Amino acid sequence: MAPVVTSPSPATGAPLIHLRDVVKTYQTPAGDFPALKGVNLSIGKGEFVAIIGRSGSGKSTMVNMITGIDKPTRGEVIVAGTPVHQLSENETARWRGVTVGVVFQFFQLLPTLTVVDNIMLPMDFCNRYAVRERRQRAMALLDMVELADQAHKLPSELSGGQQQRAAIARSLANDPPILCADEPTGNLDSRTAERIFALFVDMAARGRTVVMVTHDRELSGRVHRAVIVADGEVVEEHINAAPGGNGA
Repeated sequence: MAPVVTSPSPATGAPLIHLRDVVKTYQTPAGDFPALKGVNLSIGKGEFVAIIGRSGSGKSTMVNMITGIDKPTRGEVIVAGTPVHQLSENETARWRGVTVGVVFQFFQLLPTLTVVDNIMLPMDFCNRYAVRERRQRAMALLDMVELADQAHKLPSELSGGQQQRAAIARSLANDPPILCADEPTGNLDSRTAERIFALFVDMAARGRTVVMVTHDRELSGRVHRAVIVADGEVVEEHINAAPGGNGA
């Protein structure tokens, strides 16, 4: 069995993410559906936060506010000093490219590109780093997630766990201060999931802010803070001054 990894307390609690009275309402054939109901949340630099809730609770919608993938119906979303809710679609894409790394449950690697080319893509899109440096940086990130030997393969030639580690490397391509992961271990076996979680713990320990969406309440004792969401509202917050154990 893989060793249980817990996240140490952040070195600084300086606010980095603010959701202020955020409401998100979706229009459906059955009428308006309130996905978020006046959510307030602040997350500090270097903090590892788990947003926990059942399917349909609003947890993914909340992280989509932080990443700018979706915009609030009402309220404010301030991330790294930027009012994300006021940005245009093009401005949001550019902002996200250098501010927030996003990891999805289903990896979303481009199937026709090699793994290393997938990692380089965000650098190319944002014109980040000198062209001659991008491949070297991509290889360094793949080495960090122990995939350097898989760099020239297509994503389909990798296991699910390897693809998720490649997706994490891609999310770090432009060295963003924030990493948001939506159910990143949902399709992985327990040993591989533990390995992915350990990567997030290490990132937070190095000062990166990590926000992870999950339905797994057992993680509540292994992160700095667990934010419990139900029916579009934050119903509980569990803070760990010095996380330890396996959350049982």
